[in-house]
Amino acid sequence: MVVDKTNAGFRTVNPTVKAKATPAAQRVKADQPESLSFHQLLDRVQSKQEVVFSAHARERIESRKIELGQEDLLRIGEAIDKVKAKGAKSSLLMFGEVALLASITNRTIITAVDGADDREQIFTGIDSAVILR
Repeated sequence: MVVDKTNAGFRTVNPTVKAKATPAAQRVKADQPESLSFHQLLDRVQSKQEVVFSAHARERIESRKIELGQEDLLRIGEAIDKVKAKGAKSSLLMFGEVALLASITNRTIITAVDGADDREQIFTGIDSAVILR
């Protein structure tokens, strides 16, 4: 809506603008599914993100000489995707002899513990556990 203030009396002007759809614009519109909400699109984009390791988790992995390869990272990412689909927010991922505490919401590994640690291990604040074989 545009208000014309050039005359002493104000009048409202409703300009009609018709955008010509170019072939490229038509392709973009056709490629975008209109049935997806913003949150569904955001989840789709976020699910393609890689797993992030916090500085604390990186320190623990290095100090405990835990080795994770590219295939291991893919499996961890898939586990995060699955547990996220179930509605989890924070999960314990049991990966062989290694326990990874993960924030599912932001796809971040918070800490890592291996079986060689002989101290009692108690994990709190988690809402799920995943055992990866």
